[in-house]
Amino acid sequence: MTQKRTLLAAALVLATSCAACGAGPSMRPDVAVEQRSPGQPAESSPEAPPEPEALAVPTSDLAWAECTDATLGTFGLTSTTPGLTLECAEYEADVDASGQMFGTFAVGALRARLDRTPADAGPLVFTSGSDRSSIATLATMSAGPLSTLLEAHPVVAVDRRGIGRSTAVDCIDDTLQSPTKSAVDALGQFTRSDADAVDRAVDAGRDATIECTDTLQPQELAFGTTYAADDLDRLRQLWGVDRIGVIGSGNGALTALAYAAKFPDNIARLILDSPTGIGADQITLAEQRTQGKEAAFTAFAQRCVALNCSLGSDPTAAVAELLGRAAGGEFSPLSTHEILNGITFALASTAGDASSRATGLSTTLSAAAAADTTALEALAERGRNAYGTDGQFVSRCTDGQQWPSPQGVRDLSSQWNDRYPIYGTDAALTALLCSSWPTAPSIPLPSSLDVPVLVLSNAGDPIVGNGGLSSVTGLVGASGAGVASAAWQGSGHPSLGGSQCLQSAAVNYARDTALPTDGTVCPA
Repeated sequence: MTQKRTLLAAALVLATSCAACGAGPSMRPDVAVEQRSPGQPAESSPEAPPEPEALAVPTSDLAWAECTDATLGTFGLTSTTPGLTLECAEYEADVDASGQMFGTFAVGALRARLDRTPADAGPLVFTSGSDRSSIATLATMSAGPLSTLLEAHPVVAVDRRGIGRSTAVDCIDDTLQSPTKSAVDALGQFTRSDADAVDRAVDAGRDATIECTDTLQPQELAFGTTYAADDLDRLRQLWGVDRIGVIGSGNGALTALAYAAKFPDNIARLILDSPTGIGADQITLAEQRTQGKEAAFTAFAQRCVALNCSLGSDPTAAVAELLGRAAGGEFSPLSTHEILNGITFALASTAGDASSRATGLSTTLSAAAAADTTALEALAERGRNAYGTDGQFVSRCTDGQQWPSPQGVRDLSSQWNDRYPIYGTDAALTALLCSSWPTAPSIPLPSSLDVPVLVLSNAGDPIVGNGGLSSVTGLVGASGAGVASAAWQGSGHPSLGGSQCLQSAAVNYARDTALPTDGTVCPA
């Protein structure tokens, strides 16, 4: 047993007991597609609503420690924003706030601010859910053009349990005797020569599921979004404030919505940045993500051609050929899935300038095509660290509903390979990793909201896509809350990290809940 697993067992298993751990009735409301004018409440009120309160400043705080250089160095970042300060802290949260399970664990937090951020500005709480460590996401955003938002408010990222700087989950074996982790990272590409790609992916996911449920039981379902919402409210309690403003990006938007559902009186602002779709099966969500990845790659390819980059006049064909060679095992032990995760990592980043990011990725891929995979291996490692931790596997599987069947994926693979030439086959296989995970209760979603909601998106989001946007605005509209969407014509994730225009909209909203004109478009 590894040291991490020992620590996890001490924090979550030996100190806990479980009662009534079965799945309860679903709290999920029906999801509506918006049918009323965006930005308007369901019904007009004869009385003017009260003026919204400013975001509260904590009356007590965490034990923050300056960690700017250490954090940027960890993620290989260089800040372009003068006066940036990053501060690290952690706090204890209950494994189960309801008291059915006992024990606590550490939640990691990162505060980003500038030397000119007003001292009396209330913080915004940021979560990227299980997409990536929230701390890593905020650090990357802060290293880019995030000054407009940070000049108005500090932003506090909270890592989801088991991910990033929160108490780690280490449950998937990676030894010569049991190389499950390597199989998951490669979607089983280099295992069982007598099986097809679908069976190899299913085997990898099943083995990881057995190892994680054995290690974590009876708390294997305590890593879902509902519990993540409790962790945010624990921070609110420690701050001694009545209400908090929450930014949820990607999967973190579900955490933000679950928070609003569980603690409707405690939400002061709600910003959903590139939110994942609601009420859809996993294949639909996978296709929405794939559409976003392909759109982001297309934007990269167009920029690459404009810059006369090293991939030549047809970057898409060049990369497709590289991936074909990887699928044939030419770059073993580097798998196709790991290469694509590395590419996604590069496409998602909003740190630095877009031209430098494009030429850097192009150089990495063209070097690999010429048999020098040093830079590609480093990029794949960054993608693996960003998207492939044990905690993310557990959280994603716990959140998911309606996983596809192996035959369903076989039927889809050829269609997706034609429709999505870079990511299609890999996306279909990835959807199988959690197919053996036990079904968890549905994520609670708000049926009513007392605060307007700002929804952000962009043209090429490689983490979530924007195909599920209407389901999110529809849910908010059905709750009776005002909702407005603003879109950035650039690409990356989250949208706030790349667009000063969207940050201005967020600052105005954070000040007094003023929504922009619905359908606002921000240039790239």
